[in-house]
Amino acid sequence: MSTLAGLPDAIRLVEVGLRDGLQAVPEPMPTTEKVAVVEGLIAAGVREIEAVSFAHPRVLPQLADAEAVMAAVPRLDDVTYRGLVPNLRGAQRAVPCGLDEWTLVIAADEETSLRNQRRTVTEMLEELGAVAALAREHGVRLVVAVACAFFAPARGPVPREEYLRAVDAAVDAGVPALYLACTTGQEHPGEVGDRIAEVRARHTALEVGVHLHNRNGFAPANAIAAMQAGAAWLEGSFCGLGGDLWFPGDPTVLGNAPLEDLIHLCDSLGVATGISLEKYLPVARRVEELTGVPSTSFVARGGSRSDLAAAEWPDSPQGSA
Repeated sequence: MSTLAGLPDAIRLVEVGLRDGLQAVPEPMPTTEKVAVVEGLIAAGVREIEAVSFAHPRVLPQLADAEAVMAAVPRLDDVTYRGLVPNLRGAQRAVPCGLDEWTLVIAADEETSLRNQRRTVTEMLEELGAVAALAREHGVRLVVAVACAFFAPARGPVPREEYLRAVDAAVDAGVPALYLACTTGQEHPGEVGDRIAEVRARHTALEVGVHLHNRNGFAPANAIAAMQAGAAWLEGSFCGLGGDLWFPGDPTVLGNAPLEDLIHLCDSLGVATGISLEKYLPVARRVEELTGVPSTSFVARGGSRSDLAAAEWPDSPQGSA
C-alpha cells in the first residue's frame, strides 16, 4: 500500500536506455553487450524495454544494429520489446524484427520537429496514419510519443492547443497508447499532473504514460505528480543516459530520469514495480563501465535507504547535521 495519498499500488516502469540512452553515447556499444544488458534487465524484473531504433544508420550509427539486437534478445511471453520508428520507412524496416511495440515521436513544438526530424508537425501527423495502419496490419502496438508536451527549448511553455493537436491526432489514428514527454527537463509537477489528467479525461480509453528528464532535478516530483494523475507508466534510462542534451549545461544534471532512482522512489513510497533494485544496479554499473559516462543516479552514487540503514558508523565520524 502506498504511503502517499493518490498514488497507485503499482506502476509500470519502461527502460529506454538501450535506445534513448545509447544514442547519446558517441561510441557504439557492441551488439553482444547490448544483448547482455537486456538479459540483466530481464533478470532484475524489467518487463518493458525500448531496445532499438530504426533511424537511418548514418544518423544514429550507435543504433545501426537494431536487426541484430532483436534477433539475439531473449523472447519471453511477459517481456515487451519496443523500438522507435522515426517515420514510415523506419516502420517498414522494423516489420521483420518481431517487436511488440513501435514508438513514433511527434513533437508538439514546430521548431523542435523541424530540427529533430526535419519535418513539420503537419507532415508528421500526415504520416502517422500510415504508420498506424502498418502497425495494425502486423499486430504491433503503436505508442505515440508527444515530444515537448509541456515545455520547448528556445521557447518556453507549450500552449495547450499544440500538445492536444498531437494527442487528438493519435487518437483519431486509432493509437491505443501515448506518452507525454518531458523533453527539456524543465517541466514541473503542476503542469505534468494537469496535462496527464486532462488527456485521460479527454480520451478515457487511451493509456497515458510519461517520459521523464531531470535537468532541473524535478523528475522524482514529476513522477509522483504523474502517478497521482493516473499515468499508466513512467519512463527512464539506466544511469540517466541520453535525452536533453541539445543545450549547454553541466552534464551531471542533463539526461533522462535514471530508472534506478525511479525504482528506489517507488520502493520507498510503497508503489510496486516488480523490479529488484539490488539486481538492477549491477546492470547499470556495467553500462557505466561500457560507456565511460558517469551515472547521474542518486541511488547509484549515494546508496539506497536500505544501504544506509544497514551501514555502520566509522570509527571517527566527520561532522553531523
